[in-house]
Amino acid sequence: MQTTEVTEETWDRLLAVAHGGKNLVTDFATMGAIYAPIAAAKGSFVIAQVGQSLDGRIATVAGDARDVSGPDGLIHLHRCRALVDAVIVGVNTVTADDPRLSVRLVKGDDPVRVIVDCHGQLDGNESLFHDHGAPVLVFQSIDAPRKTLANATVVRLPSEACGLDTGMMLQALAERGLHRILVEGGARTIARFIEVGHVDRLHVSISPIIIGSGPSGINLSPIQRLCEAKRPATTVYSLGSDILFDCSFQRRPLSIRQSDQVRVADLA
Repeated sequence: MQTTEVTEETWDRLLAVAHGGKNLVTDFATMGAIYAPIAAAKGSFVIAQVGQSLDGRIATVAGDARDVSGPDGLIHLHRCRALVDAVIVGVNTVTADDPRLSVRLVKGDDPVRVIVDCHGQLDGNESLFHDHGAPVLVFQSIDAPRKTLANATVVRLPSEACGLDTGMMLQALAERGLHRILVEGGARTIARFIEVGHVDRLHVSISPIIIGSGPSGINLSPIQRLCEAKRPATTVYSLGSDILFDCSFQRRPLSIRQSDQVRVADLA
């Protein structure tokens, strides 16, 4: 297991790279190994992040998810937010957690906040529409009821079986200059991006607590045999209070046919 050491100087340099500075040099050691692929990514880059318990839960049965990650796991999440252009969550994450999706625990700029709201469930009273924070973009189906969402841009996309196409969403973000994307939740939203092959890196941060029951961190489609399981190249890091599994995936290009893509259901 590798350890991380994040100095203020190193973090400043990574932020500079993420915002168009010079290429990284070779003295970033293990800290750079985690964050340099995000900061230095060219073109479209998608990282998914899951914070979960030892038994793979992200919340209680009642939906309480606020203390799943330890303090160092939360700092890691905020670093990832600070290095990307936009963060994506499903509508159920918004309705359950009312998240700010901001960078509060580290230095850096808040990413654009993106919500997958296929059916148009949001009513506009959610906090992120009124907190004067980073811009909000909402993806909805063209069949969803039209509502006024203050301080937000609504992008309506075609859907099938109440789902939105991951590739079309990433392309719509790229057209707005948003290329480095963090898919933060929930379990099915992350799973759909993984299943369609639109994830470059997956970070699974594990906190030493046992919840015992509740939703799991990632809900992929069922498999029959373990030989069908995904086995990404993985490096394990100690964050301090949490353990991080940094998984590398082979990214599928966005130009695959729309009919071949897995749809993102309106789930968190």
